[in-house]
Amino acid sequence: MITEQTISFELAEKSILGSMLAENYLILDSSVKLEHFSSIQHQAIYNAMQELARANKSVDYITLLSVREPIELGGANYIVNLKNYANPTKFNEYAEILFAHWQHLTKQQILAQAQQENWPIEQIQTQLDTITDSDNLQETSITNALIEAANRPYEPASAKTGINSDLRDFDRMTNGFQDGDLFILAARPSMGKTDTMNHFAVHAGFQGYLPIIFSLEMKKESLIDRMIATTGNINRLNLRDPYATMSDAQKAKWTQAIGLLNNAKIQIDDRPAMTVPQIRATARKLIKQFPDRKPLILIDYLQIIRANNPKDNQTQQVGQISRDLKQMAREFNCPVVCLSQLNRSVEQRQDKRPVMSDIRDSGNIEQDADVIAFLYRDDYYDKESESKNLLEFIIAKHRNGPTGTVPIAYVKETGRLLNLDWQQPK
Repeated sequence: MITEQTISFELAEKSILGSMLAENYLILDSSVKLEHFSSIQHQAIYNAMQELARANKSVDYITLLSVREPIELGGANYIVNLKNYANPTKFNEYAEILFAHWQHLTKQQILAQAQQENWPIEQIQTQLDTITDSDNLQETSITNALIEAANRPYEPASAKTGINSDLRDFDRMTNGFQDGDLFILAARPSMGKTDTMNHFAVHAGFQGYLPIIFSLEMKKESLIDRMIATTGNINRLNLRDPYATMSDAQKAKWTQAIGLLNNAKIQIDDRPAMTVPQIRATARKLIKQFPDRKPLILIDYLQIIRANNPKDNQTQQVGQISRDLKQMAREFNCPVVCLSQLNRSVEQRQDKRPVMSDIRDSGNIEQDADVIAFLYRDDYYDKESESKNLLEFIIAKHRNGPTGTVPIAYVKETGRLLNLDWQQPK
């Protein structure tokens, strides 16, 4: 008997296969297994996909038909039509549906066999345990870790240095951006959040990492202009009409900056209102595309990431998003730097330096983040301030290190962040 539920499972299988055709990296980079497909035909298609992927060959309807008879895969038209069901952003969701359906069917088979053969309770429980979470076989013994730790007192310690920012005092306090860490950078508007994010991205790219920027607010072209100005030390006013306002020497710096930025391999996705699953899917694809570069993921900004459940209130939504970002950092084993807005209440205080409670719609941000840093510029509020061109990094939370304030030089005209002892090139 064909039910609506049966049809939905079949559509989920088609969407998974279609997504794999559209994004080949999903074939070997997911937890989907052959037995999870209920359709023999879909099992055959997936088996052929795996065979091609393991041989480092492209997977499309032509290559699939080159390794299997068309009738075995449902025919050429059936393979071509699968791409119509592709939805990579919902791949993980459909994979969970597939796994849950497989679990249910397998459990029914075990219980039916147990009743027919009169199994003892212990045997039934053992069989059910094998399907409870067969995707996540995790090494739980501490023996290997203890063996690795045995010689630590007898060997010089090696510092666990992450991706550095080229800001000496900041790197000394944070020890760089660490793998698996969620770094929240929060500030009021016009404090320099975007310039700071660009600085982190550009210098990570110069070091051979893969900076992946998700700019949910600012267009890619605007970010690129800012990066050119920063890298070439060019006044941003000249960006409005470079042809008319720039000297030959400045134009030469422009060309040089573009070459440097191209080598940095910075990736920018500027789609608005993205969800964390969409961010994760895009990041996974890019990480697969550049296997020789370790990623640094940067997001601008947290409060405009679209929630999976729009019925939740804003605080609940932001809390879920922050948890998902932390999970993504651990899944990809890379740093995730996410910008965040602060409440307007900061403006009402005499001392406008931010504190933890100023984080807008904070939810679980304080709990999930490994590092929380605020940006503050005194000369923004006080035009007579003696702290001209000074940007303060206020590190308010650091799960594995010290907290405190790090001052750096900030040249607003070019968007450059520099160590305090920098000197203007002559």
